[in-house]
Amino acid sequence: MIEPSDKVKRIWKTVVAVPKGKVASYGQIADLAGLPGRARLVGKALGLAPKEMAIPWYRILRSNGQLAFEKGSENALRQKGFLQDEAVVVLNNRVKLDQFGWQPNLADILMKLEF
Repeated sequence: MIEPSDKVKRIWKTVVAVPKGKVASYGQIADLAGLPGRARLVGKALGLAPKEMAIPWYRILRSNGQLAFEKGSENALRQKGFLQDEAVVVLNNRVKLDQFGWQPNLADILMKLEF
């Protein structure tokens, strides 16, 4: 495996900081990782993560709360199952961000997301 870039590592570290039972958008993760405007890079980085890292990729959604996969697809059902295991409600392939969206506090940003 090729050594991941510092940007990819920052994205992984940020995704790992999203707590169980909460979700974040690709754009939010990019912003918190210090990569504003790089939401697509977040998706790519999640795809590069080794399975043994156990990155909680399923907690990352589109900016409107929608799962990134087509409704009813194998990946969407897998993501939905992981989220439901954490008591996140998924209705019509979407999560209510006002209820389940992660809003990190200053301590989270300073301690968990320090790069």
